[in-house]
Amino acid sequence: MDFGLTAEDYGRFRAGFPASLFARLEAGDVIAPGLRVLDLGTGTGSLGRGFAGRGCRVVGLDLSTDLIAEARAQDDAAGLASAYLAGSAERVGLADGAFDIVAAGQCWHWFDRPAAAREARRLLKPGGRLVIAHFDWIPLAGNLVAATEDLIRAHNPDWAFGGGTGLHADWLADATGAGFEQIETFSFDAAVAYSHEAWRGRIRASAGVGASLPPARVAAFDEALAALLAERFPDDPQAVPHRVFCLTARAP
Repeated sequence: MDFGLTAEDYGRFRAGFPASLFARLEAGDVIAPGLRVLDLGTGTGSLGRGFAGRGCRVVGLDLSTDLIAEARAQDDAAGLASAYLAGSAERVGLADGAFDIVAAGQCWHWFDRPAAAREARRLLKPGGRLVIAHFDWIPLAGNLVAATEDLIRAHNPDWAFGGGTGLHADWLADATGAGFEQIETFSFDAAVAYSHEAWRGRIRASAGVGASLPPARVAAFDEALAALLAERFPDDPQAVPHRVFCLTARAP
């Protein structure tokens, strides 16, 4: 799996975390100006920019230098500045207790989760916060998401991430196993408007398509998705249901 292969589509078309997520974190006294944040698996920097836009000092970390380049470009467009490092969430290599918040957005499932949770605790100051967030599309009977997932499976039978509910209860065990306390979760739904062009780009930037298939098969999938949209979902744009799920926990 290499999201660097689809960095341009990833940056242009994947919806970032909604402002309402950061409002919830502010209301829970998780975010405050001046806090030092490490954003694991930062990708194109969506989660990190949310923290930076609220006055935090952010370091983004990712294995893909292509995604880091896209994150820097999006930071520049937003008038924000974060530092970036290439590296692994399980072995960051920075000093113990260096951060007030260790965050991960849209990526926790790609890590060795117990190892990443232990590393997050090592990197946090006493009382620091772990924040793990995900923003999932939601397949419902007959909707655009369900039809798209069926099409992905037809073109990539090895893809195994469809049919989700957007809820991730197993993350609580990760945080508990690493010794975190005061574990809390919340979730809420939000519709995201996608034009046909943007939805095609969003799906090209997914694990089951652009991050795992060779270019010719990506092109064939994209052509099939365009036909599906025209035939079954002609309204443009489409309101695509999504669910935010977030876990917060405190280091002892």
